[in-house]
Order: sequence, then structure tokens, then C-alpha cells
Amino acid sequence: MLDILSNGFKQARDQLKGVSTLSEENLKEALNSVRQSLLDADVEYGVAKTFLKRIHDGALGRSVQVRAGSGDARLKVRPGDHFVEICRQELESLMGPVDTSLNLPSFRPATVMMVGLQGSGKTTTTAKIARHLQKSGRKPMLVAADIYRPAAIEQLKVLGQRLGTPVFSLPNADPVEICRQALIAAPAQGADVVIFDTAGRLTIDDTLMAELENIKRLTKPDNILLVCDAMMGQDSVTTAKAFDSRLGIDGVVITKLDGDARGGAALSIKEATGKPIKFLGMGEDLERLEEFRPEGLASRILGMGDIVGLMQDFDRVSEGDREVEAMKMLKGQFNFRDFYEQLSSIQKMGSLKEVMAKLPMQGMIPKNVNLDDRELVKVKAMIDSMTERERLDPNSFNDSRIKRVARGSGRQAREVSDLIKRFKQMRQMMGMLGQGMGLLGKIPGGKALGQLNQLRKAAMGGGLGGLGGGMPGGMPDLGAMGGLFGGGAGADTKVARPVDRDKLRKMRKAAKTARKKNRK
Repeated sequence: MLDILSNGFKQARDQLKGVSTLSEENLKEALNSVRQSLLDADVEYGVAKTFLKRIHDGALGRSVQVRAGSGDARLKVRPGDHFVEICRQELESLMGPVDTSLNLPSFRPATVMMVGLQGSGKTTTTAKIARHLQKSGRKPMLVAADIYRPAAIEQLKVLGQRLGTPVFSLPNADPVEICRQALIAAPAQGADVVIFDTAGRLTIDDTLMAELENIKRLTKPDNILLVCDAMMGQDSVTTAKAFDSRLGIDGVVITKLDGDARGGAALSIKEATGKPIKFLGMGEDLERLEEFRPEGLASRILGMGDIVGLMQDFDRVSEGDREVEAMKMLKGQFNFRDFYEQLSSIQKMGSLKEVMAKLPMQGMIPKNVNLDDRELVKVKAMIDSMTERERLDPNSFNDSRIKRVARGSGRQAREVSDLIKRFKQMRQMMGMLGQGMGLLGKIPGGKALGQLNQLRKAAMGGGLGGLGGGMPGGMPDLGAMGGLFGGGAGADTKVARPVDRDKLRKMRKAAKTARKKNRK
């Protein structure tokens, strides 16, 4: 997703390892790595040049402070960390300040005009905006004003049915008249927001712009949102400037950031046009629209993850008592049915790669790890083929049951056996660690979770198994699950090494001593 940008910043940080001062010489080498990644990510040249100058001016000649903690704990800020912090600040400044608000007057139906080139995901984004407004209690109506693209009107009607939202269309009418009649019909439909899905083109032309200008002049929209494909790179700047000069856009929605986007559009648009990025759209799910957070995207670009965004995703899809679920995980009392529900939650949050990209501690994720969403489907198929007794009691399996589950799910018996084996290991490990850390009062305590993360890393030998400990209470244990589907059931991947009980006992004792000190 943002690997090109992330790799450049990581390389720059690595180049500053071992240096004691940020000088012109070592900064030049680090900035060259960042410059190359910005250009590879198709960031607009002028934006990249300004951004690099800000980093250079902010880093050069700055003294690196060393902050000391209490007791034996010492927190050292190295020049590389200082450089990354400056990069983070400048990235946030480049994409911010944030403004995700929409102008929605209450004394009449508010209007939102969606514009953009063909293929940018404008119609789907129109429905996503409607869903976003529904969550805040508004009653939107969609207007099918794209009469040129084949099946555009039908697509909007299908999306409207999914939302339970009226869709206004007129056969054999031009887009300007359709929008005019829609404003008249809105009160009768009980709508307090009217969203115009206007036509796009493959390229900007005067015919398109003249039509959009006529719609704007007639409807006087309260908001004009440009939908921009993240894969356009610096072409997005040209597009945004063209639409803004003719229509005066109020903000931008960037789509397809979950695909092969290089990130150039997200970094370029705000700086080049002065118009805020309001939303990010990902996937086809109508729930997948996020209010733009510069700090979240900046953190992901720098390889630090986005735990706030991850928790927002989880809050969106979570059901049931999260704390009870977390306690069951830590007690090792969860079964295949509980595991199935957590897998379903992860799937609703987005692709596995996208979810893992928001985890902190990105450096712990092996570069060659296989994060294939099809593995989740395979695991769920095997669980679907189990009886209720087998889901509740993994110890009930024998050879004949394993073969039956394999036939029912279309998998090999060894894959089912491997799944059961890994599941039991994960459950046993979680039970031991939960007992060792003390269960009550540890969710979502940061200190205990940090200690649990260290223990889990030791038990799983690092890698994906160590990530779950950073998850707040109720969050699916992505790290522990990584041991199950990271390489695919039955794949030729590393299996968790046997637990070193002596080492665990020593670490639990050390953690207990640390907790006593913390209480004092």
C-alpha cells in the first residue's frame, strides 16, 4: 500500500544509526533516500522539494536531547529518532490541518455535489457519504445525474437499496434538469440531504466542466467534494487544480488507498491546492469510509502503524461484550466458535494486509510473511465443517472426525490437523501467560499489556506471535492468530517453537517484581 514511502523513511533512519550529531553530510544521505521514495511514490515534484527543505531546516543544527527516566530506566533519543520525529511533524503539516466537516444547514435540505473523473470510484463514494450521514442521523437522498456511463444509474439504485435510501432519477432528462427536479422532490421523500452523483470523464474537458458549472449555478451546493483515485499520483494535483479553478471544491475524498496506491496523491493534494482531504475510501464496503487523520497516515508511512485507526475499525465491526471476550482469550478458555467470530471481525475490518499495516511495531513483522486473505477463508471453511461439539471442544477430534472435516471443507486432512494443533498451542500459551500476568485489572492496562507482549514474544520466538500483546482489551489477538494463518494452514512456514517453561517462570517473576515497583 504505502511500502514505497515507508521503505524510504526506514532506510533514512537506518543510515543515521550510530551517528551522534545531525550534520549536513549525514543528513544529505538520509534525505536522498527520502527524496527517492517521494519521487517513486509519484509525489508532485514541487511538493517533494518543499517537504525535503522543511525537514533539512528542522533537523540541521538541532541538538539531540537525552531524557533520563527514574531508577535504572533510561530513555535515549538518538539522532535517527529525532529525524523521524521531524519527518512525522512535517508529514502531518503537509497533509493537514484536518477538516472533515460538511456544511449541512438544518432549515432546508443540504446539498452535496460529488465530482471527479470516470473510474475514480465516485458512485460508490457517493453511497459511502450517504452511509456516513445516516450514522449521524441524517436522511440522505441520492441523485443519479450521471446519464452517460453505462449502468451508472442502476449501480446507484442498487447501492441505494442496500442503504434503504431513495434514489432520484429521470428518464430522458439532462443532468441539470435531473438535479433541479431532485431538489423539488427531496422534501416529499423525507430527505434532509441531497447528494448529486454527477458524470465523469476519462479526461477533463470543457463539455464536462460546463455541465458541472450549470449544475452548481442551479443547485448552489453546500459542499463540492472531489473524488480522487489514490493511484493517480501527481496527476491528482493537476485534476484537483482543474476542478477547483472551475468549480471551487470544498474538499477531497481519496479512494483506493487500500490497493496498489503509492501515496503520492495523499501527500500532494493539500499542499498543492490548499483544499483539505476530508475522507479516505477503501474497498467496496459502504462502511469503509474514514474521516481523514493526517497523524494516522503519517504514522503508517513511517512504519509506526495506526493503533487509533485500528481501534476505530474494530469499534465499527465489534459486537458483544469485548471485555468478556478478552478475558476468555487470556484465560485460554476460547474455542473454535469464539475464534470464528474473531476471524469474521478481522474480515470486516478490511484486508489482512491492511489491518496488519495499522499495527504498531511494524519492524517485528517479517517481510516475507504471507498475509493472504484466502487463508482466512480456508480456516473458516474448516470450522464451518465442524460439528457444534467439535467447535466447543477441540479435544474431541480423532482421525475420522479430521477426515470428515477435511472432506466437508475441501481441504487436506493434514491441513485440518495442523489447524487443530496450532489452535491448541495458541490456547495453551494464552492460558499460561494470562495466569502468569494476573487476569483481573489487566485489561486494558498499558503496563501489563507491555509485559504480556514481552512474554508472548519469548513464547513464540518473536515475529507475528509477539504483536497481540499491544492490543487493548477486546481487540482480536492478531498476533497470536498470526501463528495460525500467517503462512496458511499446512504451509511450509515456521511453527511456534516449544514454550521454554523455565524462561517463562523467570520472566513472570521479573514481571511480578516490576508490578510491585509500579504500585509503589
